Amino acid sequence: MKKFISILIVCLINSSVNVNAQRLDAYLIFTGKGEEVNFSQFAEKIVDAEIILFGELHDNPIAHWLQLETTILLHQKHNQQLMLGAEMFETDNQLILNEYLTGLIPQKRFEEEARLWPNYKTDYKPLVEFAKENNLPFIATNIPRRYAAMVSSGGFESLENLTVEAKKFVAPLPVEYDAELPGYKAMLSMMGMPGKGGNDPQNLPKAQAIKDATMAWNIAQNLKQEKHFIHFHGTYHSNNYEGIVWYLKKYKPESRIVTIATVLQSNLGKLDDENLGLADFIVVVPERMTRTH
Repeated sequence: MKKFISILIVCLINSSVNVNAQRLDAYLIFTGKGEEVNFSQFAEKIVDAEIILFGELHDNPIAHWLQLETTILLHQKHNQQLMLGAEMFETDNQLILNEYLTGLIPQKRFEEEARLWPNYKTDYKPLVEFAKENNLPFIATNIPRRYAAMVSSGGFESLENLTVEAKKFVAPLPVEYDAELPGYKAMLSMMGMPGKGGNDPQNLPKAQAIKDATMAWNIAQNLKQEKHFIHFHGTYHSNNYEGIVWYLKKYKPESRIVTIATVLQSNLGKLDDENLGLADFIVVVPERMTRTH
């Protein structure tokens, strides 16, 4: 009996040790070279950048939380010199966004009339409310989706038919475009099928490019001297220094840019080879992380 109890105690101890030894990180941050850094080290490296491009996975709660924490950190350093902007707000909604931020209209009216993403309240509202509480500009940077849809079906040429007023909501035309950029080429290979309704499949990456160009244009146009701009968008828009970054180098080549990507990995211990060089900093989140929608 004593021998049985001893064996049982040893088993319980070993079981406890194994459970306690399991490390459940919600995220880790790596440099583009694969070196792990903590949040303080990450903050030290990004805080003085003029433009911070924070790429997210739209349904990832860790990315959204870190976006808010990074914004709070930047505000502590730069105060009123900080500006926010996001893919999730289209340029023709800037007026109503400004009206809400300045207190001219109530929250209910803003949320009813602005074309907000379905996950706005959980994922982007905290950023908008932070900007409102601290009197910070929040720039709607993305092309109105109806115009992106025009490009998807009819190419860049379709935008030439817009009125002068409508063209103010889009990057200056004609838009420079490099179909050989790996990100745009990958979109075509992922499709693997003809365009719907006879549409030219080559127009799909062009629709992505007009979004990238318009976001970059609005960042460049709104970034004033001595200001710092943090921008939130799907990570694909800035991965591998393409997309928004490529256009920013056209519109504001002298700007100091830091990119942040978000990825999912089954193992957080090291940065997967496929994610090396994806951005200046890569936020790695467990694949099993819960999602916001």
